[in-house]
Amino acid sequence: MNELLQTTALGLYCPAGGFYVDPQRPVDRAVVTHAHTDHARWGCKNYLAAAPSEHLLRMRMSDDAEFQFLKYGDSISINGVEVSFHPAGHMLGSAQVRLEYRGKVAVVTGDYKLGPDPTCESWQPVKCHLLVTESTFGLPVYRWQPEQMTADSINDWWRATRDEGKCCVLYGYAVGKSQRLLAGLDPSIGTIYTHGAVEKGNEAYRKTGVELPETTYVGSIEGKHDWSGAMVIAVPSAHGSPWMRKFGSVRTAMASGWMAVRGARRRRSVDRGFIVSDHVDWPSLIEAVELCDPETVWVTHGYSATVARYLQECGRDAQAIDSRVRSEDDDVG
Repeated sequence: MNELLQTTALGLYCPAGGFYVDPQRPVDRAVVTHAHTDHARWGCKNYLAAAPSEHLLRMRMSDDAEFQFLKYGDSISINGVEVSFHPAGHMLGSAQVRLEYRGKVAVVTGDYKLGPDPTCESWQPVKCHLLVTESTFGLPVYRWQPEQMTADSINDWWRATRDEGKCCVLYGYAVGKSQRLLAGLDPSIGTIYTHGAVEKGNEAYRKTGVELPETTYVGSIEGKHDWSGAMVIAVPSAHGSPWMRKFGSVRTAMASGWMAVRGARRRRSVDRGFIVSDHVDWPSLIEAVELCDPETVWVTHGYSATVARYLQECGRDAQAIDSRVRSEDDDVG
C-alpha cells in the first residue's frame, strides 16, 4: 500500500498520484475532505474537493488558488490513481476520499459521523483495503443522543429562558456546527440572531441550497435593542468578551461532544451543555470499521492508540498514526 498512501511530515501523501490528502502545510496539489481549516489549509496551489463544499472553500481560500470539484461518486484519474468522494456526514461538503491504484483501495474518512443531519448528506460505507479513521471521541464514554432529542432539549431551554425574560446565547463552531444547530431550532419561539462568523457560514450554506431558518446578523442592529427572548448563535471565543455585554441578562450554553464528560460545562463556564458532535462517537466508529471491513486500519487524531488497541483485540490489523496537527481555528467537537 506504500504506493497508494504514506504518512509524511506534511500529512497523508499518495506517491503514485503525487498529491496530499488534507496536507498540513501548503503543497502544489491538495485533495481535501472538507472546508474546516485543519483539513483545507490555506496556500495550496490546487484544491480538489467534493462539489457541495465549493462555496465554503471559495469563501475561505485565496482568490489565486485553483479549484476542481467532483460530485459525490464521480471519479477522476490522477497519474493512474482513481480518486472519488463519498459523503462523510460531518458538515456540508464533507467527504471520504477513495483512492484506487492497481487493484488496491484506500479510504481517508477525514472527519465524519453516522446518522442524520439536515444540513449535509449522510455518511455512506465504502469498502476498502485500507481505512484511515479519525478517533476524536474514541472512548466508550462518548455516545450521542438521537438528533431530534437534542434539538428538543435546546428548544425547551430556549422557551424557558424566554419566559424568564432573558436572552439565550448558544455557542458552536462557526461553520458546520452552527448551521446544524440552526436547522434544529423552532423559529416560533423567538427571533434568531447570529455572530458575524456564523452568518458568513450561513450565506455559503444557503447558496448551496441548504434550508435554514431566518437569521439576523447581530452587527446589523444599531442603538438600544431588547434582546430578551432571543436566541443568539455565537462562536465559543465570544464567551466572556466585551461583545457579550450588549445582550444584557443572558443564559449561555455550549454545544459540543465534550459536554458528555462531567465537568466540561463547568470548565467552559456556561449555564448549560448540550451534547452535539459532528464526529463519530464510540459505537459509530466501531460500526463504521465493521461496515467498511478493511484489511488494515490507520487511526488518527484523538484517542488513536486506544482505538487501535481495541481493534487489534478484535482481530484487526490496526495502528495509530500521526497525520494532522490541530489549529486554533479547529472546531470544538
